[in-house]
Amino acid sequence: MHRDTLIVHAGYRRRGEPGPFLAGPQFSSTYTTPGDPADHALTYGRFHNPTWTAWEEALGVLEGGQAVSFASGMAAVAAAFGVTLRRGDVLVLPADSYYAIRRLAATWLESIGVDVRLVPTRGDQAAALEGARLLWLETPSNPLLDVCDIRALAEQARARGALVAVDNTTATAYLQQPLELGATLVVSSDTKALTGHSDLLLGHVATRDEALAAALRTWRTHHGAIPGPMEVWLAHRSLPTLPLRLSRQCASAARLAEFLASRVDVSAVHYPGLPQHPAHATARRQMRAFGTLVSFDLGTRARAEAFLRALTLVREATSFGGVHSIAERRARWGGDAIGEGFVRFSVGCEAAEDVIEDVRQALDAAGAQ
Repeated sequence: MHRDTLIVHAGYRRRGEPGPFLAGPQFSSTYTTPGDPADHALTYGRFHNPTWTAWEEALGVLEGGQAVSFASGMAAVAAAFGVTLRRGDVLVLPADSYYAIRRLAATWLESIGVDVRLVPTRGDQAAALEGARLLWLETPSNPLLDVCDIRALAEQARARGALVAVDNTTATAYLQQPLELGATLVVSSDTKALTGHSDLLLGHVATRDEALAAALRTWRTHHGAIPGPMEVWLAHRSLPTLPLRLSRQCASAARLAEFLASRVDVSAVHYPGLPQHPAHATARRQMRAFGTLVSFDLGTRARAEAFLRALTLVREATSFGGVHSIAERRARWGGDAIGEGFVRFSVGCEAAEDVIEDVRQALDAAGAQ
């Protein structure tokens, strides 16, 4: 059966089962549990919830492994670190990965005695793997959209006894399946394209390792990083449209990237779907399509801000992956090795012609600031 069809039905009631296609969210902090708690599937709301179970079943179909849902992407990241790293362990982390993850590593992991080694996504991770416990990858990276070879790095890490975790937020498991490519763990901020409507905070970790899956559930229970049933239900309801949303967004993003690359007033365009991208061939091998993000450089802060002010359809906001196109001058947050005129653009589900026209007129309006 086609994978798109499996995603549409993932976690829903089977054909012939009575009731709604997708059961409504179950709100309960506790359950009736007389006698031995071991005799009951449901005992307490921090331990389990049927709404989570259905959502995680659907995520498992998407990822090709067991999924554990969390309250946010960063809660998922913290859990992945927490179940794999101890004092004295070595973490190899992309120097250009999501800034909040690097801050978490510098403030929490280093304080408990984890040795954090930073290597660029397109750097020599293999050289840093000696003695490592965990290799963390983010591909495409955020916001520069660099790409690394998951399969090759997973093989190198395994040969040295290291685990591999992939932050798959920018691609999602629809476009890229790291577990199939040899990763031990996959982490995703479901806040972004997976749920796709800019209205939820969620995350998950997926794995094929039974012991790690159990450890992740225990971490979630002990740390209280549980998702709300309403958020999970809304996320699950959004999942069947994922193939449709991403197919359109990726096609539009490719057209936008080509348009931007044709403009002499855009100094650099970062998009792995462009043949001139340094890791285009790798992206073609391991991705179904090249994603919804396009980053580009307008040279100066003044010009980037003028461009953003001139947009009439595209919203100025942070985050990405939603059905509405948004853009921001990414350097305003700090923490990334990018120029003051660097713009991260998330392509939505609008008609590509309208998105490109809005960008064209905003570039013209921004002029040579």
